[in-house]
Amino acid sequence: MIVVIGSPVGRSIQGRITLAGLASATARAASAAGAQVQLVGRVGDDPPADAVLLELAAAGVGHVAVLRDPARPTPIIVEPEGAPDTAEDTTDDIALEGDAEATTSLASAAIELDAEDVELGLRYLTDFAVLVLVPPAEDGVVRIAVDGARWASARLILVVDGQAPAGVDLPPDAIVLSAPAADPDAAFASVVGRLAAALDSGVDPATAFEGAVGVDGWAVATPET
Repeated sequence: MIVVIGSPVGRSIQGRITLAGLASATARAASAAGAQVQLVGRVGDDPPADAVLLELAAAGVGHVAVLRDPARPTPIIVEPEGAPDTAEDTTDDIALEGDAEATTSLASAAIELDAEDVELGLRYLTDFAVLVLVPPAEDGVVRIAVDGARWASARLILVVDGQAPAGVDLPPDAIVLSAPAADPDAAFASVVGRLAAALDSGVDPATAFEGAVGVDGWAVATPET
């Protein structure tokens, strides 16, 4: 089983709320690749949360460890006029509902988890082979994720928004990936999800990575000598 740590967000397209965000797209891609997936995250206790959780379930992603928070609304990405009616994340800059002037990255749009959220979620999900942590995540959350992966003898995939946290002792076999500022068509998230699914099925990391990027016609760059 794969555990993805990161909160889902909603996306408003012509008044309809659909599933969006880096964590959701990663989990959905891993599920589409045939893996059993659970998401650890936090959403509001509101109709948009109902919509995104229903889409997670339809995609085969479990959400028993997604917390409902009545004190915070589910973040909604508002698409500009004329945006295509698609469930993929296609915008470079996005505006959050209620603050039309503010823009943010897809990675940082989600509700940020605290260490207690993650620790509680991993208490319910003890039997997993791969743990994926996506931003935003402060150092305390990274430490809990690292400890959880070590306890479960699971492979850790750490997606960072910039550089890996300097104050956290990562396992030597951890895979660290840098999230792009924008993820047109959820291409990066799909690679992470397929990579996690391959590792979950027992494929070695090098082969898993080559297979994950090769689906969309990408290639692993070879440094010139």
